[in-house]
Order: sequence, then C-alpha cells, then structure tokens
Amino acid sequence: MAIIVNLDVMMAKRKMSLNELASKVDLTLANLSVLKNNHAKAVRFSTLEAICKALDCQPGDILEYVPGEDTEE
Repeated sequence: MAIIVNLDVMMAKRKMSLNELASKVDLTLANLSVLKNNHAKAVRFSTLEAICKALDCQPGDILEYVPGEDTEE
C-alpha cells in the first residue's frame, strides 16, 4: 500500500496514548490499532476528522503517499 499512516508519530508528538485517543474519537482500541499499524484498507472521513480534531493536526500530518511502496500482500 502506498499510503502510510503516521498516526503513531502524531500521537507521540501530542504525548497521547492509544487508549486516550480511542476514547476521544469514540473508536474501539482494536479498530484504532488496525489504523495505527497500517493494516486498514479504508478510513471514513468522519473518523479522520475526529482524529485530526483530537490531535489538533491536518490529515496530511497523519497520511503520507509514498510512490513505489507497495506492501499489499
């Protein structure tokens, strides 16, 4: 997958745990973990919006396009 999720980087910058973020965005810990570990196939805009609001960031701070990085199995 050429889209890399840098959620862990933003969480570290904001000193926020996965549990705290999951609570703020009203997602299960398991679903947020799937996103954080780059295993998600899709993300809803409403979820992305909630994450950006909780972390006070832009979508581009979390999502990164890397050409040629095809890690899909």
